[in-house]
Amino acid sequence: MSLDPDDQDQGELPQLELKRPQSKRQPGDHPGLDGRRQSVSTGEPLGQERPGGRRVREAPRVHEDSRGELNPETGDEPRRSLLRRHPLACMLGLFLLTLALAAGYFFWDYSRHFQSTDDAFVAARQFSIAPKVSGYITAVPVTDNQHVAAGNVITRIDDHDYRIALDQAQAQVAVAQANIQNIDAQISVQQAQISSSHAQVEQAQAGLVFAQQQAARYQDLAQKGSGTVQNAQQYTSQLRQQQAALATTQANLELAKRQVDSLQAQRKSADASLAQAKAQRDQAQLNLSYTTVTASQPGRVVNLGTAVGQLAQPGTALTMFVPDDIWVTANFKETQLDAMRPGQPVTLSIDAYPEREVRGHVASVQPGSGTAFSLLPAQNATGNYVKIVQRVPVKVVIENQPTDVALGPGMSVVPTVRIDPTPSLYELLRGWV
Repeated sequence: MSLDPDDQDQGELPQLELKRPQSKRQPGDHPGLDGRRQSVSTGEPLGQERPGGRRVREAPRVHEDSRGELNPETGDEPRRSLLRRHPLACMLGLFLLTLALAAGYFFWDYSRHFQSTDDAFVAARQFSIAPKVSGYITAVPVTDNQHVAAGNVITRIDDHDYRIALDQAQAQVAVAQANIQNIDAQISVQQAQISSSHAQVEQAQAGLVFAQQQAARYQDLAQKGSGTVQNAQQYTSQLRQQQAALATTQANLELAKRQVDSLQAQRKSADASLAQAKAQRDQAQLNLSYTTVTASQPGRVVNLGTAVGQLAQPGTALTMFVPDDIWVTANFKETQLDAMRPGQPVTLSIDAYPEREVRGHVASVQPGSGTAFSLLPAQNATGNYVKIVQRVPVKVVIENQPTDVALGPGMSVVPTVRIDPTPSLYELLRGWV
């Protein structure tokens, strides 16, 4: 920028000259016939002075007008809108956006009919199998992870000692039965003795009646003088003898009856001894049966820890057993249980076998969160409370349990519960198609 002294003398404002590199064509300038830049408005060369001492000034830049003419500053065509420049791309983008929105709505409408969680696993009431009697193991006809039916043999224990104990118990039963038979025979004899005593009593009573008559007759004769006193005394003595004989026979009868009562008491004691002997025999039979360890229900033998020749002790675990009765425990968030009810269908995705689709249904919902039944339940009444969404165990029963693959406790499952039975828009469209 430079100041002209002539312009300052005339009291006019100084004219600014914008210098640009001469090698580039400036927007809004047109070359003159001599190759110098000219002003667009006057056509005069830039940087030249007019008559009167004034310098030609560059005209302001002219931008693109509404008629779509060339931009005098750049000389380029005017920029059109994106829709005019790329109509096909815009239409394709609009179509893809509409398709994405429709797919998103279909997905939202379909997914709101279901509740799912990845905090789920297969559960079962597995337990350890242990013998009730001790002894050396003689046979183990199963192996690890083998499926067995109810009643199949898992292990056998040496049963010689238990067979001997059973024989002894059976002998005690036979002795008790013989004692009972002996007592029954004595009772029968005593009953006969009672019958004989009854007959003797009747005979004594008859003799007593005759003796009384005789004594009365001879006493009357003696008083009248027709008989002797000796005869009267003789028959009076016979009367007393008959009375004594009757008392004796009656005492013998009573003794025989009391003897029967004693034998009856002995019979009860013998019956008790027989019952005790039978109980010992039954216990011996049970102990003998315990030497064969069998499966009480169908399932799989897991973690087998016994072998032939090992000394088994009562209560010592021989193996773990997983029953066929398994289910899925799904720990849903408490916010997912609003519409969840027993009986609703469930689709189970097993991590170990993702290609299989297993069906089930909701069996029950635990009345309380998992932490409430833990060993150390949370005490929310102490300290600063922070609300955390709890998880509630839901029992899912498996309907079409696969039998050709191993499925046991602890395996991860992703259950999806259908909480809304009404079909979604996607399902309706798929049904129409």
